[in-house]
Amino acid sequence: MLQPIEPFEPVVVSGTFPQGEQWVAQIKWDGVRMLSYYDGAQVNLVNRKLNPRTLQYPEFLQASRYCRASSFILDGEIIAMSGGRPSFHEVMKRDSLRSAMSIERGVKQTPVSFMIFDVLFCNGSWVVDQSLQARQQLLEQIIIPQQDVQLVQNYPDAPALYSLMEQYQMEGIIYKDLQSSYVVGGKDKRWQKRKIVHDLYAAVGGVTYRGKRVNALLLGLYDEAARFIYIGHAGGGKLSNQDWMDLTERIQPDITGVRPFVNEPERSKEAVWLHPRLVVKVQFLEWTPGGTMRQPIIQAVVELPAAGCTISQANL
Repeated sequence: MLQPIEPFEPVVVSGTFPQGEQWVAQIKWDGVRMLSYYDGAQVNLVNRKLNPRTLQYPEFLQASRYCRASSFILDGEIIAMSGGRPSFHEVMKRDSLRSAMSIERGVKQTPVSFMIFDVLFCNGSWVVDQSLQARQQLLEQIIIPQQDVQLVQNYPDAPALYSLMEQYQMEGIIYKDLQSSYVVGGKDKRWQKRKIVHDLYAAVGGVTYRGKRVNALLLGLYDEAARFIYIGHAGGGKLSNQDWMDLTERIQPDITGVRPFVNEPERSKEAVWLHPRLVVKVQFLEWTPGGTMRQPIIQAVVELPAAGCTISQANL
């Protein structure tokens, strides 16, 4: 069985676009990073945090359906669409499923696609030391494109692609150096991402209510000294009425009389404090001078440890 590895990560940048013929741009899909491992006998899916996701996405367990290689490690993104755009909220409906019955139902209710952009291992050999250009040529040979399995396309004009992504309110773009090797567990500027909006994972340190139901979350991040810093509140986003009702029940064991934030939120008088255990992914436009998020939108509740919600995300 092939052992899971930490994927190569892009660096967040701003300012000028990379110049030179060796640079290509790709759409940054708002999904879940996923690696598909096939040792010749079975497929295993593992996410960026090295958590198994084989059960959640049974569509991709028949290797020969979408890849001609006798063994492989493929890197890509699993996405779900809503309103013609990738939706992190929708894909998390699938990613959070655990029981066989709910997964079977989820396959029908929330279709997903595997957007493949790299290959690390092929036909018994590692190819990470080859150039991205060579790895992409290999992908063209081995991948069998179909409705739910696609190769991520290259675009030579990064500014034009970025402008188009702004127009369609997409997450952003990735620039890649065609000469770059794939560094397992690495992160450097040979892969760069430019975001149209910012996002991060935040822990919930308090809530406010409308009637008997939670209607907003008070969010925080941990700094280098492990202090819990308030960064804003969010009540809008992708959560349904049922999601808010479920949240109202879920937070009950975490209610405390002690404010967990070292700084005082603007909604302190209305707030019910929580031990920070619940984690959400939130999207926002920018940071205010006061260190809070401008126009935050809740994308999804995620199953991640609150300790991983660190201020370092804000400095990416």
